[in-house]
Amino acid sequence: MLLSDLPLSVRFAATPEDVIAAQRLRYEVFVEELGASGDLVDHDLRLERDRFDSVADHLLLEDRREGGQVVGVYRLITEEAADRAGGFYTEGEYDLSRLRGSGRRLLELGRSCLHPKYRGGAAMLRLWQGLGDYISDRGIEVMFGVASFHGVDPSPVAGALSHLHHRFLAPEALRVRARGDGYQAMNLLPRERIDRVAAMRATPALIKAYLKLGGMVGEGAYIDRVFNTIDVCLVMDTVTIADGPRRRYASQLV
Repeated sequence: MLLSDLPLSVRFAATPEDVIAAQRLRYEVFVEELGASGDLVDHDLRLERDRFDSVADHLLLEDRREGGQVVGVYRLITEEAADRAGGFYTEGEYDLSRLRGSGRRLLELGRSCLHPKYRGGAAMLRLWQGLGDYISDRGIEVMFGVASFHGVDPSPVAGALSHLHHRFLAPEALRVRARGDGYQAMNLLPRERIDRVAAMRATPALIKAYLKLGGMVGEGAYIDRVFNTIDVCLVMDTVTIADGPRRRYASQLV
């Protein structure tokens, strides 16, 4: 079945109500399901929000069978939007000076989530279709953002973190680094001791999807105790994405 045949559509938030719908889904996933918190989380209204929402573009995935219910979201922040907000969200966890100094067009991907009923199928590809149009229209060259392991104890995911470090570490020109207050080394195991199959099994689906598209990781993970996660920063160079993944996902990304 073609993506265009599915009852899922993507569009950008155009009203305050659209943004609230995105924040409500984020609350269901990040707060209720994963145990996140934060100063601006509104438990009474069931909204997960922060100061970056007012400058971001919110990509919405809707199910036409459910009256246009928002079932997936992406928050996109351009350099211009980040400057208005005083920086990127990711800069609270990672030093982005190498990306900032590269002179290339940057886009931060964040707050990506899907309603549980829509995981493991075509929903993420539909979101990526909208994302592909966005990056093409704006000439984006480098995308980045944090993706997470649930929980703040690195021991259960030591193999997965080590595998990411040894196999997918970004080149120095694009290598962001986790900041000292939450820095967690990722090279917890030597390469020869890693069970690669088990490591990939323990890696969240979103991270694996980015890796398939040529994604790379920054140096170190970040322990985010507010969101109850171990974050890794993914960096994707749209110019040098591997030919194989590019061909495989071309129809969804552009």
